[in-house]
This record gives sequence, structure tokens and C-alpha cells, in this order.
Amino acid sequence: MAWATARHILVDSEERCEALKAEIENGTEFGEVAKENSTCPSSRKGGDLGKFGPGQMVPEFDKAVFNGDVGVVYGPIKTQFGFHLLEVTGRG
Repeated sequence: MAWATARHILVDSEERCEALKAEIENGTEFGEVAKENSTCPSSRKGGDLGKFGPGQMVPEFDKAVFNGDVGVVYGPIKTQFGFHLLEVTGRG
């Protein structure tokens, strides 16, 4: 069965999401940005969502995680929870 590992950052606005993405693109480590800014409980682990299969996350995540490139930061991705930055860390 297909699987992926990913980490994410959840915030309440698209503008905040864009600003954090710029920080990461300018060299700030994703996990540190997640710990300091994400409103998801996964922030304690640097945004790590662990290993999951297709259909275990919201459809917007599945699309990015199972179709996008590993190691790329995607977002802002809007879901019912807010706005996310998403980094695929592995897939198999």
C-alpha cells in the first residue's frame, strides 16, 4: 500500500502562511517554524504528521502529498482547519 510521511504548519490566515513560507525559503528550518507558529498539536514535533496512507488525511493534503515532489514546501493549502504549509518528507 502507498504511504507518505509529511510535516505541516497550521495557521489561521493565508497571509500568515505566505509569510512563514518565505521564512522557510530564506533558510529557517521548517520544524522550528512549526514549533513556533503552528496551532496544530503536531507543532510539538516540528509539525511531523508521521506515516499515513491515501485517504487518512483531508483530500487537499492527499493531493499534495501523493502527487507532489518530496522535500518541497507546498502551500498555502486551505482546509476546513485553516491554512497549511506542507512538506512531504518521504513516500513509498
